[in-house]
Amino acid sequence: MQMQAEREQAAAWFRTLRDRIVAAFEALEDDGPRDLPAGRFEVKPTQRGEDGGGGLMSVMRGGRVFEKVGVNWSAVHGTLGLAAQQAMAARGVPGIGDDPRFWASGISLVAHMRNPYAPAVHMNTRMFWTPGAWWFGGGTDLNPCLELPEDTQHFHDTLRLACDPHGPDYYDRFKAWADEYFFIPHRGRARGVGGIFYDDLNTGDWQADFAFTHAVGEAFLPAFLPLARRRMDQPWTDADREAQLIHRGLYAEYNLVYDRGTKFGLATGHDAEAVLMSLPPLAKWV
Repeated sequence: MQMQAEREQAAAWFRTLRDRIVAAFEALEDDGPRDLPAGRFEVKPTQRGEDGGGGLMSVMRGGRVFEKVGVNWSAVHGTLGLAAQQAMAARGVPGIGDDPRFWASGISLVAHMRNPYAPAVHMNTRMFWTPGAWWFGGGTDLNPCLELPEDTQHFHDTLRLACDPHGPDYYDRFKAWADEYFFIPHRGRARGVGGIFYDDLNTGDWQADFAFTHAVGEAFLPAFLPLARRRMDQPWTDADREAQLIHRGLYAEYNLVYDRGTKFGLATGHDAEAVLMSLPPLAKWV
């Protein structure tokens, strides 16, 4: 089960999506409030430890609209360590103990906004391959510090439209999974207003599963950009900024303690700076 052509197709799509999002975010910066220079991404190649592959880390800091945003792409391969093998075996990945080689590619995005009324957002889609199995995973979720119901509605409506052609239960099932996954047990609360999340997606039809993952990626900009544009000029107060910084503390706690992608990236030797680009530039705990 080498799937070389499929792996190349998936990696190329994730790279294309990365390029489109970076261009769209820089265009939004050009239209943002004029009190600061328009932000631009700094792009840095990344390497994965002593095994193989790497990617691109693209980070913008101190922009007009984005206080910090990272859009990473990677295509990596190597041998899974024992802890990663055990975690995947516990999830039912076939043959992982017999041959621990792997290949993975994906895009990972986290945006922390300057205006407290503009919601932070996360998006990730990926393909994972081992000699015994392949699957897709990912999703996107919205993380406002000051929730605005119309923004939440738009985000979820856009995701439902993306999901429905691929499975009548996909939106409801993957929304429920996001509600469970993006929950902070030690705080007893969600980290945001949800979205969709899925993992280990293998229906036996690679093209169908890739088409769904493609649709999730395509839905991201229509789901998020209108919200960022609508809120980037909205007046805010010191109290709003305080609420934003405290909410970012919750986000950092989740990513460091629970996030599956963060754990995998650090455990498998990927560039630590790229793995931790999701952390906010400033946060606060009280």
